[in-house]
Amino acid sequence: MRVLVTGGAGYIGSHLVDHLHNEGHEVTVLDNLSTGRISNLTDRLGHIRFVNGSILDSDLVSAEVDKAELVFHLAAAVGVRHIVDDPLQSLLTNTQGTHNVLAACFRHWTKVVFASTSEVYGRTSKVPMREDDDRVLGPTTVHRWSYATAKAIDEHLALAYSAVGLPVVIVRYFNSYGPRLDERGYGSVVANLLRHSLAGSPLPVHGDGSQTRCFCYVDDTVRGTYLAGFASGAEGRIFNLGNTEEITIVNLAEMIRDSVGSSSPIQLTPYEQYYGPGFQDTRRRVPDIEAAGRVLGWKPEIDLAEGLGRTIDWWRSQD
Repeated sequence: MRVLVTGGAGYIGSHLVDHLHNEGHEVTVLDNLSTGRISNLTDRLGHIRFVNGSILDSDLVSAEVDKAELVFHLAAAVGVRHIVDDPLQSLLTNTQGTHNVLAACFRHWTKVVFASTSEVYGRTSKVPMREDDDRVLGPTTVHRWSYATAKAIDEHLALAYSAVGLPVVIVRYFNSYGPRLDERGYGSVVANLLRHSLAGSPLPVHGDGSQTRCFCYVDDTVRGTYLAGFASGAEGRIFNLGNTEEITIVNLAEMIRDSVGSSSPIQLTPYEQYYGPGFQDTRRRVPDIEAAGRVLGWKPEIDLAEGLGRTIDWWRSQD
């Protein structure tokens, strides 16, 4: 098929491009390289079509969607730090940009898979988190929640288009990690801890470190995303894509430190010191993946120990 991947030079997007190309699809990438990197596509540039442009350019988006038979929409402003530092541009990208993509798909009647996030659940205390659970968010005065709100608006838009017949599938990512993570750690706790461990510097763990997350290796994330585009019965639905292996952040820091043979001490850091005053976090985030298993035939296959080993090997190969 002719497939368009927005954000295809990004960390997850580039792995999806690899998978699509390996499966024999004709791939076009639309990315403005604001956070994505052309180096992520080095091995594919002779085999795919790359368009350097923004999803905020509605005419460009419409022209590219017109050439495609399937769209994977991954382009977004991502990472809590990005959102806190530049909430205005993040909101515009994540709402207007997504509307441009959905409107173009509606105009040309092209199926679209929209990449959302576990952030939409907010700070609910209910775990595991199921796709139809209530959302619990903090106040609008805390910029951190603007990302969750924007992505939820995007989901509402996608489901509204679905209600009038457009083939739409939504996937919610839970803490994906793996090769090609931004080594600056701007949007990933795994990258941040890896960078400090390999440098032998203190490992910054926000809060008391007892907050938990479930980390999904990128190959599993991509496989689920791909299946969402091709599985029958997926249209009009939302699917959590995440591992159910729960770990505290302080234990994750210890695991990464020990895996690289580092002696870095763990340094508990108040949220306010990194994100500014008023920051709020979620204590636990665990996905319910029953729907993805039943409809997509998907489940994660790579556990955290193996995934971290692969990620560390990649990271060291970049030196």
